[in-house]
Amino acid sequence: MLEDDPHFNAGTGSTLTSAGDVECDASIMDGETLRCGAVAVVKDVRNPVLLARAVMERTAHVMLAGPAASAFAREAGFPVHPNELLVTPAQRARFEAARAGAAASKTGTVGAVARDVHGHVAAATSTGGMSMKLPGRVGDTPLVGCGTYADDALAAVSCTGHGERIIQLTLARHTADLVAAGRSAMDAARAAVALLGNRLGGDGGLIVVSPSGEVGFAHNTPAMTRAWTAADGTIVAEG
Repeated sequence: MLEDDPHFNAGTGSTLTSAGDVECDASIMDGETLRCGAVAVVKDVRNPVLLARAVMERTAHVMLAGPAASAFAREAGFPVHPNELLVTPAQRARFEAARAGAAASKTGTVGAVARDVHGHVAAATSTGGMSMKLPGRVGDTPLVGCGTYADDALAAVSCTGHGERIIQLTLARHTADLVAAGRSAMDAARAAVALLGNRLGGDGGLIVVSPSGEVGFAHNTPAMTRAWTAADGTIVAEG
């Protein structure tokens, strides 16, 4: 749903590369089995996160990238989705402004973390990456342990922000380890984002859910919209 919403930088509405087209990254991970799947530099699939799940469920691999990911998408039954359909007028206008010298947006990602009634956790993340990125650039989103991680013994985490800095800290796994070490989900999220800013001057945020169902989130950016289901079943939205 978030990939299909043109307001978000994932799937339809993704930012444009310096070449003026869309390249998507996505990943998914199952905390019970530690199975995971990811795709990078995908240009012709409507929902990259579903393709990442297909990599997890239908291959012996974790990640496929570029033309190979597209070839697998056809084999798996995903129809060709022309790149121009992923480009929105708003992102085209931002691209033209950036080419004219305006500052380009660095970040933007959608993510989800979940915990079921049995305490199993999962995480998924999808993004169009940095605006005006070089063609072929891969950020943290499809890298398991960096932008996405889930382990029933630890926690489930999804990150957003400056991918290069998140990769340097393997931030998603670091956050999950903090939960396993006894930190609350919220404390772990805040500590991880503080590390991102203090150690590397990185901008970003993350969401986390523990095997017990605790939710946590933190960011050092001006905003990070988030929503979660409370213990009584109500949906809480902020940001």
